[in-house]
Amino acid sequence: MQNELNVVGIQADLVWENPEKNLAYFEEQIGSLPKNTDLVVLPEMFTTGFTMNPENIAEQMDGNSVLWMQKMATINKIALVGSLVIKENNTYCNRLVFVHPSGKIETYNKRHSFTLAGEDKVYTSGKKQVIVNFKGWKIKPLICYDLRFPVWTRNTDNYDLLIFMANWPVTRIKAWDTLLKARAIENISYVIGVNRTGKDANNYEYSGNSLIIDCLGEEISSLEKNETNILSTTLNKTAQDLIRKKLGFLNDRDSFKIDL
Repeated sequence: MQNELNVVGIQADLVWENPEKNLAYFEEQIGSLPKNTDLVVLPEMFTTGFTMNPENIAEQMDGNSVLWMQKMATINKIALVGSLVIKENNTYCNRLVFVHPSGKIETYNKRHSFTLAGEDKVYTSGKKQVIVNFKGWKIKPLICYDLRFPVWTRNTDNYDLLIFMANWPVTRIKAWDTLLKARAIENISYVIGVNRTGKDANNYEYSGNSLIIDCLGEEISSLEKNETNILSTTLNKTAQDLIRKKLGFLNDRDSFKIDL
């Protein structure tokens, strides 16, 4: 087990439906990271922005973007995670792809489709939760709208780190800030939330507000509003485990079953 985990979130102004330009930008940013970086988190739909036009940009799991993620992970010896539009079995999904330094892939399909934007009419909702084991850390990766649903997020697996990637608009950014801290506090877990900046083709504005939060809800790394930059810190598993043991809150959690 690796006690310390060096984590990075890349807050970016995504180019609308242009995987080539977005991949080039993220490749440059990843190449500039410290050599001891362990985990890099990208925004939701990091190759395109939050589009409801999957027929224009969807890729398959052996497509260029996933191969690029594997290349970046193996060359830079990092774990790399982000979501993109995937076509599979004649349907589209908003799929989170977690690539290990070895090139191994684990995936999670967004459970809660954002009905306000019609995502439920375009993308197939996921039905499985995923816990990724990476360097002795148990990581639960989720996507944007999932943040509003605490039952789906509940720490029933003793995970150590919760990841959210998003295209969360500035009009509701207070909810983003508040809910990220709530998920950290109620689950006694580190939380990384990586959002985008800029304006998309639908004229929605994004201010970023990416955060890394400790298990008591305290910000340990953040970026300025509208800042295009890198968020980073070192997480300490022993420190978190000591807090969990001292407080014991997870021992009193409810048992429940989610019907899918």
